[in-house]
Amino acid sequence: MTRPRFHLAFPVHDLAAARAFYGGVLGCPEGRSSDSWIDFDFYGHQIVAHLAPEEAGHRQTSAVDGEQVPVRHFGVILDLETWGLLAERLKAAGTEFIIEPQVRFQGLPGEQATLFFLDPSGNALEFKAFARDEMVFAK
Repeated sequence: MTRPRFHLAFPVHDLAAARAFYGGVLGCPEGRSSDSWIDFDFYGHQIVAHLAPEEAGHRQTSAVDGEQVPVRHFGVILDLETWGLLAERLKAAGTEFIIEPQVRFQGLPGEQATLFFLDPSGNALEFKAFARDEMVFAK
């Protein structure tokens, strides 16, 4: 059996900006859409940008390893090589990072490469990578 896919619906303030960002900058193929939402293939998972300007954006942060991490965020766990390529792609696109690409929890269980940024609607995304899969849930 293949691994289950997740589905995430999230608010955006502008569908054209979401299409340009998720489809263009992140390279997510577009699926179905209407005048109020767009489906994207987000690394094999389904995310749906819904037009809901009043709900878009992150509001709270939480301290994690010396950084203020947006509480509401989403993303994927990539392999280290793909994560590095994405970090370079985001830098080349002029992305302003909330948390610059870095390695968090160095030398500890759960050591991970991570980066955070906002989409055009202010929704926070995190992309991370681990050296070994078993480190994802290491205590």
